[in-house]
Amino acid sequence: MVGNQAPAFEMEAVLPDKSFGKVSLEENMKNDKWTVLFFYPMDFTFVCPTEITAMSDRNNEFEDLDAQIIGVSTDTVHTHLAWINTDRTQNGLGQLNYPLAA
Repeated sequence: MVGNQAPAFEMEAVLPDKSFGKVSLEENMKNDKWTVLFFYPMDFTFVCPTEITAMSDRNNEFEDLDAQIIGVSTDTVHTHLAWINTDRTQNGLGQLNYPLAA
């Protein structure tokens, strides 16, 4: 709800170095950072990749504002990694500068 703090969570994710790990809202809050949490319907669609990659390309601007981006969908981390490993010219994401959580 607007004006309320989001509940703490920890999720499996593909990290920017393409390893599997966890992301945690609580850890971001301990580091006194803002969290830009966005949801998208599923991987390998034509709906969201331009927005997902645009946010990645501007990640430094978010970091300058002490904000960390976390993308979330219901797909698995393995599907996320496959989409990240697909080149942007092939409708993939390519390298991302923030985690995708599952």
